[in-house]
Amino acid sequence: MKVEARIFDLVTAFCFFIAIVYGVTTYYWSGYGVEPVGLVSLILTGGLALIAGSYMRFISRRIEPRPEDREDAEISDGAGEMGFFSPGSYWPIGMAASVATAGLAMAFFHIWLIVIAGVLILITVGGLVFEYHTGPNHE
Repeated sequence: MKVEARIFDLVTAFCFFIAIVYGVTTYYWSGYGVEPVGLVSLILTGGLALIAGSYMRFISRRIEPRPEDREDAEISDGAGEMGFFSPGSYWPIGMAASVATAGLAMAFFHIWLIVIAGVLILITVGGLVFEYHTGPNHE
């Protein structure tokens, strides 16, 4: 988790640095002062990356080091089963379509379409979660 924490630290530093550069350049070049929307979004993006990086750093202290975190690790240390990944699931496509529908519904503020998209999101998330669920074993 230390590798991921470092990545988020770099994103945090980049966002805060660019927020300063953005604030200064818009103040001097726009003629209207600092452009607030871009500045606030950059600061909030840096803050979100800081939260995620802090969480990963906090977790990395409490778990044993993974091969990615150790300097003396060999490639073979990371070998083995990584988990189960569905070979051909259509649920992510349906979920993406339902979330896109929800986004368009909110952009145009059609309440009826927001409700339909919300139901579709619940159905597709449920389908993805329970795709391989076979139920309890009754013997």
